[in-house]
Amino acid sequence: MGELSNCPNCNAIFVKTQFRSVCEACYKKEENSYEAVYKFLRKRENRTAQLHEVIETTGVEEELILKFIRNGRIQISNFPNLSYPCGKCGASIREGKLCDNCETDIKSQIHQLDQEQSIRERNKAEEKRATFYASKPKW
Repeated sequence: MGELSNCPNCNAIFVKTQFRSVCEACYKKEENSYEAVYKFLRKRENRTAQLHEVIETTGVEEELILKFIRNGRIQISNFPNLSYPCGKCGASIREGKLCDNCETDIKSQIHQLDQEQSIRERNKAEEKRATFYASKPKW
């Protein structure tokens, strides 16, 4: 089912579900905004519009348009000049959550951490091998 929550837009109490993260009133506003964006993009002459042009023409906030893209409601593959910001640096991207540079940077950081962990584990194993235990003295 759902859980009681406050709407992130207007703070009204509503039942949050897997499919709806805002109250009914805000959901209707979002749907109207989606219709405005989609209607704009559907026109042949607007299919090459960039994000800032969609925002200026429709009056829909950037964050809401990005939500439509992230949720797959707007397929940017159909709109060659439409992109969204990288989750780390803000560079324009058309797929995924990170640009190539940030993705490469994160992968190299992970690789470096893996190498450091391997070195620590090797050192620890060598320490164990180097330790010897003398037999108990017979006093």
